[in-house]
Amino acid sequence: MSQLRLPFPSLSPAAYQGLLATNTALATSPLGLPLLELVYLRISQINGCAFCLGTHSQTLRECKVPQEKLDCLAGWRISEHFNERERAALAWVETLTYISEKGAPDELYDPLKTHFCDAEISDLTLAAALMNAFNRLAVGMNL
Repeated sequence: MSQLRLPFPSLSPAAYQGLLATNTALATSPLGLPLLELVYLRISQINGCAFCLGTHSQTLRECKVPQEKLDCLAGWRISEHFNERERAALAWVETLTYISEKGAPDELYDPLKTHFCDAEISDLTLAAALMNAFNRLAVGMNL
């Protein structure tokens, strides 16, 4: 395992605590912990964050998400393990993760309104931003 490049939590404590406070707030979102952790895991797969992959996989197992579903996450578009609500959420967080390439098109935003209220869409968008931030810290600092 690599050595941590910088102890960023102690070097930037206020900023890091802000990220942790956002994480705590989202944990009680009406989205539910299993969906949040599912999108966190998918974002972490895209970003190649080994630390986060382990953390979110473990939490999903503790939430009793079937291992078969976790195994198929990278192929969620063609897997029967994901419902339409999860598919809408995964499509949205993926496009936000690849925002420089794909933007955030209406064809991925509009389906959210079928499955989520405005507050949940806001929470989902904040969750994508947060996990991308955590992934960049972890990968950039060799966590």
